[in-house]
Amino acid sequence: MTITQLQELILKEKARRDICILAHSYQTPDICEVADRVGDSFQLSVAATKLSQKKVVLCGVHFMAETVKLLSPEKEVVLPAEAGCPMAEQFAPEEIRAFRESHPGVPVVCYVNTTAALKAECDVCVTSSSAVRIVRALPQKELLFIPDCNLGRFVQQQVPDKTVHLWKGGCPLHGRMTEQDALAAKAAHPGAKLLMHPECSPSALACADYIGSTADIMSFAAADDGKEYIIGTDHTIAAHLALAHPEKRFYPLSKELFCPDMKRINLMDVYLAVTGQAGIEITMEPSLTEAALRPIRAMLELG
Repeated sequence: MTITQLQELILKEKARRDICILAHSYQTPDICEVADRVGDSFQLSVAATKLSQKKVVLCGVHFMAETVKLLSPEKEVVLPAEAGCPMAEQFAPEEIRAFRESHPGVPVVCYVNTTAALKAECDVCVTSSSAVRIVRALPQKELLFIPDCNLGRFVQQQVPDKTVHLWKGGCPLHGRMTEQDALAAKAAHPGAKLLMHPECSPSALACADYIGSTADIMSFAAADDGKEYIIGTDHTIAAHLALAHPEKRFYPLSKELFCPDMKRINLMDVYLAVTGQAGIEITMEPSLTEAALRPIRAMLELG
């Protein structure tokens, strides 16, 4: 069976069964082509609330499927294959409780790239595109930012009047990028602008022409009048941009910028999930749902 034939089967079955497919931007093009929505993790969660289908197949990692379920608890949410995220699972709820005991009154800000159990212990969530705005809007002058210390440092630089406590944690994919990687890419493509995700190391970010979330990087590259770009996030994004804008050139920052967890789901997994032959249904106790929704609601109120 060819990829096109399998895609046609998926499209036919999802229409027949009234299922929507959501795909994170790091998914491969063959999966994105059969999705109803493609985007960043929180964008997909919001999109799910506006779609009429009662079953959602989420092509991404586990915490993303959890967030879809949090915002659409009445829907059946299925992850085609088990795929975790090392950053989302770096800390335990007990660690947050211990911090609160030793730092009374200090809010805990958590990146949306965290488990539902961890969100339930925090005060407000942020996305990579809203982190600076949310932290700036908080009335407190001191806070704990988890789990990504590189994004936290970026926020601290943008909001210098606040004290941002950081723990050792972050995305192993983006965190591996160094100043040497950035300089080597710029030397190889001297006419290209370097667009980087704030989860990258501070030394690498210092070389960037633009810093933003995955969605922001894609929007910048689409609207900018330049012709060449180095993409400092998962190199699937360079492939997506090249397909969408054939008049421009896109180069991955590094061959190591490739998330293996995001690639655990393949097109056959999607077919099996749509037809009900496989997949992991996301379930959550009502008490956890309510607790984990609190920081998300706080984020929406602030940003």
